[in-house]
Amino acid sequence: MNLNKNFWTKKYKTDTIDWDVGEITTPLKTYVDQLKDKNVKILIPGTGNSYEAAYLYKNGFKNVFVIDLVKKPLDNLASRIPNFPKEHLLQGDFFKLNQKFDLIIEQTFFCALNPNLRTDYVSKMYDILNTEGKIVGLYFQFPLTKDGPPFGGSKKEYLKLFATKFKINTLENCHNSIKPRIQKELFAIFEKN
Repeated sequence: MNLNKNFWTKKYKTDTIDWDVGEITTPLKTYVDQLKDKNVKILIPGTGNSYEAAYLYKNGFKNVFVIDLVKKPLDNLASRIPNFPKEHLLQGDFFKLNQKFDLIIEQTFFCALNPNLRTDYVSKMYDILNTEGKIVGLYFQFPLTKDGPPFGGSKKEYLKLFATKFKINTLENCHNSIKPRIQKELFAIFEKN
């Protein structure tokens, strides 16, 4: 399966993004609600319809950037939040991104990538985070499958992947998952070493 621009464009045109829940999920909302520094530079990679970016922006975070391989989800965000800065809507390949961020919000991007890119994902996250920068988000916890996306993963795999470049501050069963994801996701806070 080639998870390229054409694949994702078709997914958005046919509205077959099965893991899109139509709003920010409870675990990420809870995390965002406790953030104090509204100037933090945030990235949401593989942003999809980016309910997280919309929520952040509406709550005073104006330094939020999103990146997606295809244009449609970026257009969707722009139509919902007309004041969202156009220069913060990045269309392109995450792996070619050349900016630095303080915080990266992970919401279904990792699970949408071809599993053979997971080591590259960790390296790229490390490269684009500022000193003491963090990845915060959700990682699916169900057996890795060939049928995806979404592809699965496990706590053991994530520990092995991320511990080489990040301090694992939190990686635990998510206690406030939305109903369809109960027992299927881990909440993570990974801090750049």
